[in-house]
Formats: sequence, structure tokens, C-alpha cells
Amino acid sequence: MTAAGTPAVDRAGEPAGGVRLRVVSYNIHSQRDDTAALAAVVREAEPDVVIVQEAPRRFRWRQKSAALAESFGLVVAAGGLPSLGNLLLTSLRVRVTATRCQRFPLTPGRHLRGAAYAECRISGARFLLAGSHLSTDPAERPGQAALLKREVAGARLPVVLGADLNDGPDSVAWRTVGEGLIDAAVAADAADRCTYSCADPRRRIDALFVDPRVTVLDYDVVDTPTTRRASDHFPVLADLLLPVTD
Repeated sequence: MTAAGTPAVDRAGEPAGGVRLRVVSYNIHSQRDDTAALAAVVREAEPDVVIVQEAPRRFRWRQKSAALAESFGLVVAAGGLPSLGNLLLTSLRVRVTATRCQRFPLTPGRHLRGAAYAECRISGARFLLAGSHLSTDPAERPGQAALLKREVAGARLPVVLGADLNDGPDSVAWRTVGEGLIDAAVAADAADRCTYSCADPRRRIDALFVDPRVTVLDYDVVDTPTTRRASDHFPVLADLLLPVTD
């Protein structure tokens, strides 16, 4: 992983002045690839939270979401069908205190899209975990980005947002969502790392944005033989330092 800063560590093993959070943001391609490889990728990362795009959203979505979480060694926090396939998973280190889902307006002939949100607590830190997946239609993306941004901008807690924006950093959608937030890849000097596709990595369309109060410690786009079997997107992996809020 690419180091973006190494703070001092206190006696409890936590970085001084904050709480460490390991995040994975991952478009799992509707589990159409090697599901054993997918589970291995996430388990090896040992994340505190996973922000999933293209999670179960149709028939038996609750059972399928629970089975996906169990395969990762995690539990379901929020999302699924109510957020159109955005799913937030957490480890038992994280306590979820509130959840909500958002649906973007439907354009006839297109897929419904949305976002999932979970207010979380870990040790002495509180944060808002958010995940979304914008449209493949360039005409829809700016409006969806604006709706996502409006919801995130109203948060009182530090935000951790993972999203497949289906667009790159030079796009209107990316700039809209990222306004006022920190692009974790840029903070770690790793903006040249492409996330899509695994077969021909040429684009960075999977973003991890964090509140300016959050420090990016490490960031990686995990490109291994296993991740190339697991999905058509590479997972984004980051270590963050959350501010202590209580």
C-alpha cells in the first residue's frame, strides 16, 4: 500500500489523536465471477467496513446479502434492495447507530440507482459511511451526482464515501461528488492507479472520498491474480484515521 502519513502510536496500539479504520470499496459485478476468490480478497484485507456496489437487489436479496456478508466474515449494516444494490457491511468492531437509503429518480428505460448510508461508531470515533453507484448513462450521472452530494453535504459526522461513479476524475459527476471532500487516491499520491477494468485497466472510476477531518494513512488498488478472478473492478483499499469525537 502507498503510505500517506505515519502518525505516532499510543499505548493501546491506535495512532495518536485518532481511530484507525480500514475500508474496502468494491464493485463485485453482481457476483457473476469467482465468488470464492471474491471472499478471499475481502477476508485477506481484514476490513472494518466494506462498501459494496452491485450487491443483491432482487429476489431473496436479504438472504443473499447476509450470505455475502458471512462469506466476508462481516455483517450487514445497510442497503440492498432499498438502495438498489448498494450494500454497507461492517465488522464487529463497528457499531451502527442509524441507517437510511436513497433512490434517484428513474429515467424511463434505465436502471434505478441509489445510495446507502450508515451512521457508525468505532472506539471513540463516529462517522457516516456511504456508498453509491451512478448510472452508465452520461446524461443521468450529473443529476445523480448532485443528489448524492446534497445528502452527503448535509451530514454532521465525518463522511467516508465509496462509489462507482462510472466516470473519471475529470468529469462533472466526479467533481460534484468530490467537492469539499478529500480524494483518498490523490491524498496518497496514487491517482494513477486504475480501477477498471480488471481485463484492461485504463480508467479510475471507483472513488473513495473522505471528510477533510479524516487522514488517509494508506491507499491501494488491489491488483492480484485473485482480484482479477473475483470481479471486473479492482477493489479500493484504504486505511484511514478518524477523529475522536467523544
